[in-house]
Amino acid sequence: MMAKSLADIAQHLGAELIGDGTFEVVGIQTLGKATAAHISFLANKKYRSQLADTQAGAVILSAADAEHFAGNKLICQDPYVAYAKLAQLLDSTPASAVGIHPSAVISPDAKVSPSANIGPLVVIEAGAVIGEHAQIGSHCFIGKGAQIGAYTKLWNNVTVYHQVQLGEHCLVQANTVIGADGFGYANERGQWVKIPQVGSVIIGNRVEIGASTTIDRGAIDDTIIHDNVIIDNQCQIAHNVEICEGTAIAGCTVVAGSTKIGRYCQIGGLSAITGHVEICDKVVLTGMNMVTSGINEPGIYSSGLPHSKNKEWRRTIAHLRNIGDMNKRIKAIEAELKSQE
Repeated sequence: MMAKSLADIAQHLGAELIGDGTFEVVGIQTLGKATAAHISFLANKKYRSQLADTQAGAVILSAADAEHFAGNKLICQDPYVAYAKLAQLLDSTPASAVGIHPSAVISPDAKVSPSANIGPLVVIEAGAVIGEHAQIGSHCFIGKGAQIGAYTKLWNNVTVYHQVQLGEHCLVQANTVIGADGFGYANERGQWVKIPQVGSVIIGNRVEIGASTTIDRGAIDDTIIHDNVIIDNQCQIAHNVEICEGTAIAGCTVVAGSTKIGRYCQIGGLSAITGHVEICDKVVLTGMNMVTSGINEPGIYSSGLPHSKNKEWRRTIAHLRNIGDMNKRIKAIEAELKSQE
């Protein structure tokens, strides 16, 4: 990893440097594991006590915490955001492809930028467009008429179906499928009649999609993922869903068809959102949420039960099963008391 001086890092982060600007670090590490060659950060006050013993060559922290560390320090408003930006600067993740591998199968009718990178055994079909400096990892499939924007990076085994559009500076992790058929069927006397899914998937710029996630194409209109959306691993986004700018969706979440999720929402892992509803901007769903109707007011919503000891949980479930009878008894008691009054 290339060493960086603290002066260069401070300039990159827009941080105030107190200490030796010529000091060089080669990586980022936690306060507890850092050596003199590392830079660390304090983003959570519960780890403040580690500042006294850390061996880090420098620490990123807030002005409120600066007095607790005597060594080289970079002072900024949000140490966690600064850590994220520094991690990008020091990132050593390799490219998913370099150059155009001779085993790639590229249609003569495809348009591939001369600066694009295409890995081994990639298939790019007719009419596809691959933008400048895009990286297409090995064994990826890019269908007819699909578009991959400039600087977008696909890891291995990603499948992009026909007519799907990905914007610029996107990141798609391995084994993700974008543009498969939505789950559309009609029932004719017990027989399922398939509805061809003729819409597509339109993905904006700076969108990140985790490994083994599936995003289905629309039935008639398109499935739409707006700019700056992040989707975790193993999520299912059904046909005609729309996810608006800046929303984050954690792992194993399922969004049923024709649902719209607003801007800057945060969806906790293992959530399930029913179809044909709308969730407004700035909604936070904690993990294991079961959303069965629309949400029209920003705020934090929860429905998953926290864990408890098995015996306590069994007692709780027993009480829940008796709620109906208890409600009838309470109403009967209330009616009796009212008659006595």
